[in-house]
Amino acid sequence: MSLVDQFQRRITYLRLSVTDRCDLRCTYCMPERQTFLPRSEVLSLEELHRLALAFIDRGVTRIRLTGGEPLVRRDMIELVQALGRKLGDGLEELTLTTNGMQLAAHADALAAAGVKRINVSLDTLDRATFQRLARRDGLAQVLEGIAAARAAGLKVKLNTVALKGVNEGEIPALVAWAHEQGMDLTLIEVMPLGAVEADRFDQYLPLPQVRAALERHFTLTPSAHRTGGPARYVDVAETGGRLGFITPLTGNFCDGCNRVRVTTTGQLHPCLGGSEMVDLRAALRSTDADTALETALNRAMAIKPERHHFAIGGKGEAPALARHMSVTGG
Repeated sequence: MSLVDQFQRRITYLRLSVTDRCDLRCTYCMPERQTFLPRSEVLSLEELHRLALAFIDRGVTRIRLTGGEPLVRRDMIELVQALGRKLGDGLEELTLTTNGMQLAAHADALAAAGVKRINVSLDTLDRATFQRLARRDGLAQVLEGIAAARAAGLKVKLNTVALKGVNEGEIPALVAWAHEQGMDLTLIEVMPLGAVEADRFDQYLPLPQVRAALERHFTLTPSAHRTGGPARYVDVAETGGRLGFITPLTGNFCDGCNRVRVTTTGQLHPCLGGSEMVDLRAALRSTDADTALETALNRAMAIKPERHHFAIGGKGEAPALARHMSVTGG
């Protein structure tokens, strides 16, 4: 049985979080003194694997491993290797999103396990800006990780959160640099998930405004390219590269949604921007796990909303959802 929601959207893409922990503290993502989950609440390697197999049995063909930062989990590569054995046997693609800090140490193992491409979060090429944003002096380490991934044969796509007054003046240079290195880049609007010290009203930079500014530097032509995610792409004539836009606030993309997210504690969120949730951990740990999982997945399809309703409130307003992106899975 395929996973099909009440709006006849077929779910073929799972974003599976393996940890809520991270070795950076990006100002738009989490507070400096973030409280992480007790390890006892986090799904074991075996439980993560069993969940992934259950989704594959229900027609999921693409799995993205996320966090937090997935590569800080010690048994992460074991999970990648186990899932890699399903490639060509129900699973078409296994990828991950990473901040790049631990990538140099793991790039070869990821490639050997069958990973072909990864997304790396990179918001700036300026060391001081990186340190201010991530609260860690890690730019050199991230660039080393990107180089190692490319040397291992992994295709790298960069994700950049557009932040007002922080990196907006650097975006044209970031695009040019990424394309010069042979990497696509996708711009993302800041998402109102979880409380942080900064005010997201001050951080929010609408991507239509960014695109208009970029068109003063580049010739942008709409592209039919799709990766299975929410990004919409343009080709950049001057660089020969591709640029994506993810617009949760200024442009709804839910009509073609094909994905669900599972947190590191086994909570399935049918929509990133909604409060709907199904507890897969309880199903996994029940006496009849197979039946409970099937029932839970069917329930998730019944409650998946037609669209998200993200909005940036006025200055000083609380975020739309209390949970942080690092808990939900990027």
